[in-house]
Amino acid sequence: MATIKEVQVTIDCADPVRLAGFWCEVLGYVMPSEPVEDGVQYFACTDPSGKGPRLLFQRVPEGKAVKNRVHLDVRAGTGLVGEERLAVLKAEAERLVALGAVCDRVLLADEENESCINMRDIEGNEFCLD
Repeated sequence: MATIKEVQVTIDCADPVRLAGFWCEVLGYVMPSEPVEDGVQYFACTDPSGKGPRLLFQRVPEGKAVKNRVHLDVRAGTGLVGEERLAVLKAEAERLVALGAVCDRVLLADEENESCINMRDIEGNEFCLD
């Protein structure tokens, strides 16, 4: 039986090129160099290091109506704890808000979990900074 070596994350959206551009800025991914046609149905971006999954954005006719069943976690605070972690997460949240993201809520550390920030991208898809 073959072992799967790669994963692609596919995200439904209204504007594949615009949403791909947002996520490229968030993650440091790159967009393809070929010209983009208006009304493109699919658009992908990739991690230039080859470590992260390919992100494919596909145009769908319906808008987002309910909470995502799957979301991306942007690992901005890996290995950090306490106030240092929270400061890094808040700084990254400010950068992403400047790109058009929305900060929904800051979840502060408790006895079980470290701090994280719930956010939404430019089309309203939820994601977490953790």
